[in-house]
Order: sequence, then C-alpha cells, then structure tokens
Amino acid sequence: MISVMITDDQSIIINGLQKILADSTNIHITGTFSNGNDLLEELMVTQPDVLLLDIQMPGKSGIELAGIISKKFPKIKIIALTNIDISIQIKKMLQQGSKGYLLKDADPEIIIMAIEKVYEGELFLQEDIQKKLLKSFSDQTTTAVITRREKEILQLIVAEFTNKEIADKLFLSLRTIENHRNHLLQKFKVKNTAGLVKMAIQEGLVDN
Repeated sequence: MISVMITDDQSIIINGLQKILADSTNIHITGTFSNGNDLLEELMVTQPDVLLLDIQMPGKSGIELAGIISKKFPKIKIIALTNIDISIQIKKMLQQGSKGYLLKDADPEIIIMAIEKVYEGELFLQEDIQKKLLKSFSDQTTTAVITRREKEILQLIVAEFTNKEIADKLFLSLRTIENHRNHLLQKFKVKNTAGLVKMAIQEGLVDN
C-alpha cells in the first residue's frame, strides 16, 4: 500500500484528489494539508511514501518546501501537482528534488500512474510537461556544450580583451582564438560579440 499526503491550499483540489485516489486499491491517503507549516509539522511525526505538492501556496512555496523536504526526508517522493506549466518553474521543482510533475487537469489514471511510477523509483513527467521541457532545452544554450577552453576565452571576451590579446595571454595562435570565437557565436546563436556577452552573462557562464 502506497501512503500519500496532499498539500494544496484549495479544498476543492484536495477533495477531488481524495475521490480520484479512492478508486485505487493500493493507494492510501494519510493526510491533507492547506499550507507548508502544517505539513512540515506532521512530517516530523510521520512521512508518506509520496507527497502531492502544489507550488503556489501561502507562506512557503512548493519550490521552497520541496527543497526542505528533500533534504530532511529524502525517502519521500515528491510530485508537483499544479496549474503552472512554465518551464523555469518545472526545472526549479525538479532541481529541488521532485520526482514527478503533473498539471491539475491531468486525467485521474495519469495521476494514479504517476504515484505508482514515482513510488517505484522512476521520474514521471506528464507528456505536456515533457514537451515543454524539451522545447525549453532546445531553445537555449547550456553550460554542458561549453568546453573548459571556450569558457576561459568567453571570460576574456566579456572582459573586453581583443582576439590578439587573448591569443597572447593563453599562448595560442590568433587563428585558434578566431575559430573558438566563431564556434561560440554559433553555439549561442548570436551574430556579434555584444550578443555573445549578453548570452554568456544571462546563462551564468562567466563572472561579470
């Protein structure tokens, strides 16, 4: 039997989830909460296998709670169940330890499946959420595609060093630096140095 707790500040959502989960023979709701403080107080006494957690609540947000719970109670599997489908919020919840992400309009069978999959140790993202994340990753540059040498050169570009100055400083040929700069422009999908500097700072790749 999978023990589940629900935290949401809207009673209509909690009531709806209780009805949905009542149809499952292997899921048992052990507690419902309307705010994070009450949830954390109860977790000091007993912990569920799975926690359905809303993001927008009074007091501590779901993102903040996920971080706290993941550190204090790492065995609890957190599933974000929310109306928010903004990619940055999705990433934040996953970074804070959530093992699943669902929208509140998800079909009942999807919610039950998510609980079962997460309980078994899998990551579960609703199909719409997967598409949202994939689009987000394809639309932006990440640190994973920047080599150590490129990051070093990027830092010097941001510091307004010329290609010749960078070449002299790193004991490389001017042609090598020009090639690195062109590769960086392609990776960041920008046309000039100004765009390159802007994206580098925005992505947190360099000190500014």
